[in-house]
Amino acid sequence: MRPYEGYVYAYPHKTAYRPLDPRPPLRDVWEGECADALFLYLHVPFCEMRCGFCNLFTRTGAPAELVAAYLDALRRQAEATREALPAARFATAAIGGGTPTYLEAAELTRLLDLAETTMGVDFASVPLGIETSPATATPDRLAVLAERGATRVSIGVQSFVDAEARAAIRPQRRAEVEAALAAIRAAGFPALNIDLIYGIDGQTPATWRHSLDAALAWRPEEIYLYPLYVRPLTGLGLRAHDWDDQRLGLYRQGRDHLLAAGYEQVSMRMFRLPGGASGTEYCCQTDGMVGLGCGARSYTSRLHYSFEYAVGVRHVRAIIDEFVRLPRDAFTVANVGFTLDDPERRRRHLIQSLLQAEGLDRALYKTRFGADVLDDFPLDEFAGRGWVEEDSAHVRLTPEGLAHSDAIGPALFSPAVRALMGSYDLR
Repeated sequence: MRPYEGYVYAYPHKTAYRPLDPRPPLRDVWEGECADALFLYLHVPFCEMRCGFCNLFTRTGAPAELVAAYLDALRRQAEATREALPAARFATAAIGGGTPTYLEAAELTRLLDLAETTMGVDFASVPLGIETSPATATPDRLAVLAERGATRVSIGVQSFVDAEARAAIRPQRRAEVEAALAAIRAAGFPALNIDLIYGIDGQTPATWRHSLDAALAWRPEEIYLYPLYVRPLTGLGLRAHDWDDQRLGLYRQGRDHLLAAGYEQVSMRMFRLPGGASGTEYCCQTDGMVGLGCGARSYTSRLHYSFEYAVGVRHVRAIIDEFVRLPRDAFTVANVGFTLDDPERRRRHLIQSLLQAEGLDRALYKTRFGADVLDDFPLDEFAGRGWVEEDSAHVRLTPEGLAHSDAIGPALFSPAVRALMGSYDLR
């Protein structure tokens, strides 16, 4: 079993979604759902450049008129969504992309106004996380976010070595990165996250240690360590290197270095300072999510839904162009999605709990589903490899199991989801 089968950040993956026929009204989709502590996710599908490793739903170089039209469409979607969920209350919010700070300061203000006035989010009391990049973390944009109460800013640095950034098709200079980090710290956000990538061409244990130490110099509340993936339809997807052992070695080096620096491990990727939880994490076991934007997903207990998905530049642009032209009525229904029956709900709870360092709470699972998780999902194969351990309260991954999260997660997908993903026409 190869250690890097795929990053499971949600289950099922969007490539398992299909057009819904008939398209159900949002009011019916959300009927009977607990809506008093929802997660609001706003998607901004724009970036200043396309990194070689990126498979996000995003386009580069969007002109001002397209950004304005996109924000207009978001307003129409928000109005239709709020009408369908009049009693919705939000406990957490996040803005992702793309690069949300591709928006200029006035455009960020407009986006946050929409969340507050239309969706009813009180940013004075609701944690807000947002993603940024070295080129767009400018003082004027950060000032807007700080004034509106953003609690967590995540910046994709990837490497503090200029040559490695270029190798990942992410042209940036160390000085630009340091200036952006200084601006974020000066703005006073409670939590800073720095993303780093291991497995880049030319990266060595010494240069990886250099990037780790450069990040630690800012003492960020969170650090994410991502393995480099070669994905279809991305710039690096045209290259074929098998460097699993190198990535595993760099992962273990990074993990041990951060643990020695006083960080705690939350998942294979996430490390944070004790007591540094930002409150912007999505809890799949208990929370519903309302997503706004053409690349956003929404989650109820029974249906996950979104718009069409793509990675290729031409298809992404076409989807965005269609999205900005949609009338308000088009946002009153769910378009593309996946219906979760009871076995899939159980499987989702297992996967997204097990991939966290704290593991799966057996009592919570039994309260929710009326069975013990190990009766529903025997994990003998993983236990035999030394990847899973259990006690009366939890089932969790061992340190070596966490290192193989990207093999364990995909291995737990249902046959139905695997079949849908395998038959998806990747665009």
